[in-house]
Amino acid sequence: MADLSAAETQTLLDRALALKRDVAAGITPPLLAGRTAALVFQKPSLRTRVSFEVAMLQVGGHALYLSPAEIQLGQREGVADAAQVLSRYVDVIVARVFLHEDVEGLARHADVPVVNALSDREHPCQILADLLTLREHRGLLEGLVLAYVGDGNNVANSLALAAPRLGVELRLACPPGYTPDPALLEVGAAAASTAGGSITLMDDPRAAVEGADAIYTDSWYSMGQEGEAELRQPIFAPYQVNDELLAGASPSVIVLHCLPAHRGQEITDSVIGGPHSVVYDQAENRMHTQKALLLRLLGEG
Repeated sequence: MADLSAAETQTLLDRALALKRDVAAGITPPLLAGRTAALVFQKPSLRTRVSFEVAMLQVGGHALYLSPAEIQLGQREGVADAAQVLSRYVDVIVARVFLHEDVEGLARHADVPVVNALSDREHPCQILADLLTLREHRGLLEGLVLAYVGDGNNVANSLALAAPRLGVELRLACPPGYTPDPALLEVGAAAASTAGGSITLMDDPRAAVEGADAIYTDSWYSMGQEGEAELRQPIFAPYQVNDELLAGASPSVIVLHCLPAHRGQEITDSVIGGPHSVVYDQAENRMHTQKALLLRLLGEG
């Protein structure tokens, strides 16, 4: 996420909003006609795959999905070889991987742009959609209070890098031992100091959501961590986003979740299905922000 400056991020969000309006009006110019994206996935996904495939389709391009079984990146197919071969075939590589070092390896060896569609360290494409959703529902990002409650995972890492540099007051409420990457928090805090934003790390979810304009949560364990679910349950139970927690936030608070959700664990049915939830707008915005990103990387943005 730190690859984008605050100004570049705002420009991408502006473009995404324009593209979203175009789709609503039935305007889908083939700006990437003849261009192809390779979707290299080590992890299966609903939103990431469909949003990137439809994003390319709407701008006249084509997406080629390479499933975990087909490429076996880093196992059957070396990262360097895969990057160089794909560079001869496609115009952009979109990688959804377990290890961040794999997407970095692809970027090092590829001759085409590489997009991090998820790694264990970051989830930057998700955060672009989150920022767009916040702008749509709450207006200006500057001065917004955003409370993230739960696991200090890749989403929290990328939020820390992106939101404060746009003037957001970010409060991260995580259980001890499950906080975001300290190095990334440091980078985010340094950028925030010049933009009027801030990062506060705490372990009290009620203090985090007090007066908040938006509350964000994610699953208590990520794909590949299913074996920790039973261990994490009692640790994260006090961090559930429920009606009681919402009562301490702004009356107009919105609730975000990047999905998939474990209803009854990190978030209750009454909240995710309630009037404060914007999770489906957030999911749709993946497609529009990714279109803006692809257009920028391929010289049409």
